[in-house]
Amino acid sequence: MLGNLIASLDDPDAAMAIVAAIDAPALVARLAAAADQSGRSPADVVGSAVRNFIDTASDDLWTQLIGLMNRAQDPGLAAMRAILEKALPAAGEA
Repeated sequence: MLGNLIASLDDPDAAMAIVAAIDAPALVARLAAAADQSGRSPADVVGSAVRNFIDTASDDLWTQLIGLMNRAQDPGLAAMRAILEKALPAAGEA
């Protein structure tokens, strides 16, 4: 399930549908700010952020992510939200 979500990030419409499904306005605002700052589309930022997490996350972060997924009603969506929460700078950071 998480693998399918990650694979779908190549499609900008799918990437933004995932963000919409997360239903977190503060996270969407952080995504918009990151996209504006980088000059890239929000969908591109989502794909880059998730792939960077996949490539660089520590064992501790993976363990936390797996634990979160085990407790979630929708594990893939919960993982995507956690990854984006970790990857996108909070207001005032960057």
